[in-house]
Amino acid sequence: MAKKEAKEEEKAAASLEEPRTNPSVEDTGMVRNSLTLSPPKPSWFTPGRLLVIFCFINLLNYVDRGAIASNGVNGSPKNCSANGTCTPGTGIQGDFDLNNFQDGVLSSAFMVGLLVASPIFASLARSVNPFRLIGVGLTVWTLAVVGCGFSFSFWMIAICRMLVGVGEASFISLAAPFIDDNAPVAKKTVWLGVFYMCLPSGYAIGYVYGGWVGHYNWRYAFWGEAILMFPFAVLGFVMKPLQLKGFAPAESKKAFTDIEIAFPEAQDRGERDDKNLNKDSRSRFKATSKNVNQFVRFFKDMKVLLSDKVFAVNVLGYIAYNFVIGAYSYWGPKAGKNIYNMNNADMIFGGITVVCGVLGTLAGGFVLDFIDSTICNAFKLLSTATFLGAAFCFSAFCLKSMYAFLALFAVGELLVFATQGPVNFICLHCVKPSIRPLSMAISTVSIHIFGDVPSSPLVGVLQDRVNNWRETALILTAILFPAAAIWFIGIFLHSVDKFSEDNEDKVSRIERSKTTPLLEDEKAETTQACAEP
Repeated sequence: MAKKEAKEEEKAAASLEEPRTNPSVEDTGMVRNSLTLSPPKPSWFTPGRLLVIFCFINLLNYVDRGAIASNGVNGSPKNCSANGTCTPGTGIQGDFDLNNFQDGVLSSAFMVGLLVASPIFASLARSVNPFRLIGVGLTVWTLAVVGCGFSFSFWMIAICRMLVGVGEASFISLAAPFIDDNAPVAKKTVWLGVFYMCLPSGYAIGYVYGGWVGHYNWRYAFWGEAILMFPFAVLGFVMKPLQLKGFAPAESKKAFTDIEIAFPEAQDRGERDDKNLNKDSRSRFKATSKNVNQFVRFFKDMKVLLSDKVFAVNVLGYIAYNFVIGAYSYWGPKAGKNIYNMNNADMIFGGITVVCGVLGTLAGGFVLDFIDSTICNAFKLLSTATFLGAAFCFSAFCLKSMYAFLALFAVGELLVFATQGPVNFICLHCVKPSIRPLSMAISTVSIHIFGDVPSSPLVGVLQDRVNNWRETALILTAILFPAAAIWFIGIFLHSVDKFSEDNEDKVSRIERSKTTPLLEDEKAETTQACAEP
């Protein structure tokens, strides 16, 4: 009996001394936990730095839009009088001998690239780090702008303008969610307002910049933009990537995949040869499955997004609003010149737009944060500001005095521009964090396709029919009232702030803590109902 017990003890000791070549499930779990619990490295960014950098990038985007529309860069075509005297063209139109239709195609080419690429970048954000996607987009933008400066034909610059739109698409889809993630809770809408304040100011700076540089050579304007954007494109690749809320960090997924592959291989070394034989076929199958899954997920997200009543009402109101704003920006100076005989209509309307755009956008964000940033309050602010702004602008066009018109129109534009922060706040907070890039992309695509893109030619057709700029301006301004009514409906919808909801991939609590690298404090979930369902 004693010998038997001694043999058992020797076997137990030997088993303890043997190396463990086949780790157990518990070992795998321990490694998983050790990887998951490893604290993330601190990012160089602070929330303020992130906002400043994104604002500067956004400003450059709109400086480019303003520069190509300026007289210095866009120029004028060659003009020949009846007696045979010809005046040489200037700028892009003069160098490439473009007619007005071809000149308009350059703007359409940019929009095609922007609208097609926006949903693509938003969808890729699920499988590729969004911060790296912004870096890719800015690189495409920089190279395309350089190409614009080296263009030698109409088709070359048209293709380059399309690629500029593609590059900008990644930024406009993903920048706002990053800002929303890292802004202080009490200042979310203000930060969004500061970001969108760069739209009117960028346009205005672009007009001045293009006009000044165009006196030397219009190509210099594009090369200057590329030089300014290049450091930010590099920054998107060299800095530690930030992670959007609602998306699992790619590093953790890769680490877990490596573990799950390494341990079975250690256990099944005898089957390695058989596995290597099928390696290529498995790789092809995985790639195909990944592409199919991305398409399925995209259409699933689209279904969820388009069936959201809050999102649909917000975007419908935004379309009507942008229809008016787009036509104002194109036809406003001409209407003012014809109605009030303004000598410097471009400068007057440009100045009003810049000042009121900046002040109104900031004021809208401050007001919403002051009354509490909720979806319900955002709809209240949108409907009220748009209705009052429409009333002031409509009344302004009814007056015969130019100075009275300018006073009322300035107040109206101040109120109308107060919508920029609240309308984008709703786009970001009415959906789950994982769908926010797609929400911003579809919102951008919708307001351009159905808003400012068709509004300018339609207003032109209306003016040709009525041949009265005052009537045309009044009919156009009246469309702001339906926009206010649509947003008013949103007040009575049941709305839930989904900022803190988990994504579909069931991201763990520890992984979710990595998705807010700039702020350490937890943001409490906010839920409110404007009206019970």
